[in-house]
Amino acid sequence: MEAWELEFKWLQLKHRLTKLMSGSKMPELKSILFLIGVQEYGTVRKDFSKEEKRDMMHIAACSLLETRGYYNFAGRDDEGWPHWDVAMPFDIKGLGEQEHILKECIIEYFGKLDNMTELEEE
Repeated sequence: MEAWELEFKWLQLKHRLTKLMSGSKMPELKSILFLIGVQEYGTVRKDFSKEEKRDMMHIAACSLLETRGYYNFAGRDDEGWPHWDVAMPFDIKGLGEQEHILKECIIEYFGKLDNMTELEEE
């Protein structure tokens, strides 16, 4: 996806999330990763510790990058935390390139959720 198209779709997604959460401020990348992490973890709570919030963003990153072949889901531990094995090294260098691929994956992630919602409404 070209940079201009990515930024356009990214802004659209941020506007949609702001509206869904009835917020006045658009979420940043870390907030969206946290949201995806909670979704993938499967348990919503009001009080995540700072470490757990970081863990949620890690869960999101692994889940998103699994779609690109970087990780393989290994299963859940006794406490229900998901774990992944490295499938191939993450060789993308630089913060800009890393954000680019994460944003692409996030846009695809929410696109899949939209498709599932449309199927449920039929």
